[in-house]
Amino acid sequence: MSRPLFFTAAFVLSLTLLAGAATLVAQPRPVGARPWMNPLLSPDERAQLILGQMTPDEKLRLLSSTTRSGDEKIRLAGLVPGIDRLGIRPIKESNAGLGVAIPLDEGHSQPEDQATALPSGLAIAATWDPQLAYAAGGMIGEEARRKGLTVLLAGAANLARDPRSGRNFEYAGEDPLLAGTMVGEAIHGISDRHVISTLKHFALNDQETRRNSVDARIDRAALHESDLLAFEIAEERGKPGAVMCAYNLVNGVQACEHPWLLDGVLRREWGFRGWVMSDWGAAHSTVRAAQAGLDQQSGVEWDPQAYFGDRLAIAIEEGKLPLAQLDAMALHVLRVLFASGVVDDPSEPAPLDTEGDAAVAHRVAAEGMVLLKNDSNALPLSRDVGKLAVIGGHGDVGVLSGGGSSQVIPIGGPAVQVPFPDVGAWMIYDPSPPLRAIAAKATGGGVDYADGSDIDAAVALAQQSDAVIVFATKWESEGHDAEDLSLPDDQDRLIAAVAAANKRTIVVLETGNPVLMPWRNRVAAILEAWYPGARGGDAIADILFGDASPSGRLPMTFPAAVGQLPRTAVPGEDVPWGTRVVVDYREGAAIGYKWFAARDLEPLYPFGFGLTYSRFRYSGLQVQDDGGSVTASFAVTNSGEREAADVPQLYARVSGADGKPVERLVGWSRVNLAPGESARVSLKIDPRLLAHFDAAEENWRIDAGTYPITLGASAADRQLATTARLKDRILPP
Repeated sequence: MSRPLFFTAAFVLSLTLLAGAATLVAQPRPVGARPWMNPLLSPDERAQLILGQMTPDEKLRLLSSTTRSGDEKIRLAGLVPGIDRLGIRPIKESNAGLGVAIPLDEGHSQPEDQATALPSGLAIAATWDPQLAYAAGGMIGEEARRKGLTVLLAGAANLARDPRSGRNFEYAGEDPLLAGTMVGEAIHGISDRHVISTLKHFALNDQETRRNSVDARIDRAALHESDLLAFEIAEERGKPGAVMCAYNLVNGVQACEHPWLLDGVLRREWGFRGWVMSDWGAAHSTVRAAQAGLDQQSGVEWDPQAYFGDRLAIAIEEGKLPLAQLDAMALHVLRVLFASGVVDDPSEPAPLDTEGDAAVAHRVAAEGMVLLKNDSNALPLSRDVGKLAVIGGHGDVGVLSGGGSSQVIPIGGPAVQVPFPDVGAWMIYDPSPPLRAIAAKATGGGVDYADGSDIDAAVALAQQSDAVIVFATKWESEGHDAEDLSLPDDQDRLIAAVAAANKRTIVVLETGNPVLMPWRNRVAAILEAWYPGARGGDAIADILFGDASPSGRLPMTFPAAVGQLPRTAVPGEDVPWGTRVVVDYREGAAIGYKWFAARDLEPLYPFGFGLTYSRFRYSGLQVQDDGGSVTASFAVTNSGEREAADVPQLYARVSGADGKPVERLVGWSRVNLAPGESARVSLKIDPRLLAHFDAAEENWRIDAGTYPITLGASAADRQLATTARLKDRILPP
């Protein structure tokens, strides 16, 4: 039976007789000067004042979003209708993270749908530059303001547990400190533009295969030391207005109905003050979800039912939920509207600063590219390199981007677009052709292009050229996990054949995950360009010709074989849709480089690895413990001939929750130095990274002992070593 979105008159009358329910049933009164609009009051005071003026219907309105955008000029991911009489504008939500993501409409886009495409989340993380992550977030936030948006569904802090996961390109890698820091700063950049950012997908949305029915099983302490720590750091640094709960189950309970996650960890342990929204299609109930801590059902059309709205009203009327529940849920939303600045400084449509925004994307792309190999100084290329061949990867028209809800429709429209109905996504190339940018820099013998579809023709071109650049691509998308780590479409054979024909073959990878490289020993140089965004072609050319020095470092371990992974296949590939798939995360907190180190496995390329066009050395490593914090300091010197950036990384060997020793990244610094220049770096170590989580006591504990501390250029590099002597301590909440 369908009911309208308001309480029955009898129910409202009965509530007015209950002393504790005054705010729930307050009838509209003249609001006069609207005291909640006074910016001198705290967000809590303002939220309480406006709540006292709201009808039950108006409170319920805040707790659901629709995908129907009505007369909006752009298509929204979610819309919460405004409350005009109280001065609350509509809450307009868009997918984001790598730019404002307005989806294609049956393959078409309007100019207002287009936005500046940032490089992938892995590319941003590969910069290891929190300030640049903040700038990237600020760019997205400003474009959102100019599109009239209120909420960006950004801030993806899930760890990359499996290098085949289709959404890893959106995320920030495998380490909780790196991921939490970079995602937190991106959220911070968005929020400083008075746009609300989410933090998502809470938690363990670490594979796309059967994501709605995956039951992620993991020890609670290990979860705290891995995925939850990334979210906690991101929440601390970014102060998101909303947290989006995930599709999957966690230890047998749906993430959006999980009281331990949503109420116990998020609100009670971390003190989160915002609202919790479901992912689109991740709501499953009314009473269970509300009791667990879900405040808002997102995109009700994606779920089997509208679980909030009239069903929430009925649950309160029938006594299945306490009377204060509605007020608490509405307050979580209202407080953020005031605290974020969207009420006092609402976004208004305005033209985008496309040149300025593209410059941010260009810088991120250039600083996030990782030089993996450079034999005999094959790079940088000289401008008079001679005859140059560019092969493959649609390099004549653009650069690849990742698919799904984060897909940005680039300014000017896609260079190439291919629908994938089974995945529900489009493969799109951003219109920044590397061929054009390379040709502008190569003033020697000219540049020729072959698309790579004919391997014999590519080989013939390579034989006639002084150097060859092969573009290799692998598309990743939400809703789809890769079957393996190989390049598709016979690209491995293409690269091997070209390399056999020309020893000066340079491979540029546009991928959303690590890939295997059976041709690695045959090529002269390898550049991981990720999905490089709006100015990706220009950034690639800058690195290839030395106008920018490569300074990116891997945020993920590149395995040498699938057999090195905790799971040789993605769980659930062969089970029917909707069947519960139990995934045992037996690696616990030992994700990525920690897994490789614990098992003495040699990866293809280790976490944190990256070459530059210069050389660096470290000296003078010291560690001090004042009983409350641990600080490490050291010197970095550019001993090469070019100005460049280095990323010295600090690792500690500690005991995890399972009592086994584990290597952890505990700090880093990105340092830009001129030739011969030195700098002294000081890093304060987050004590949680030296501790283990005690699940029984629900706190972090440091055990007394001697802790090895090492400094190097990657997780596999140990250039300097020292120790820290620590005393027993329980960390304050």
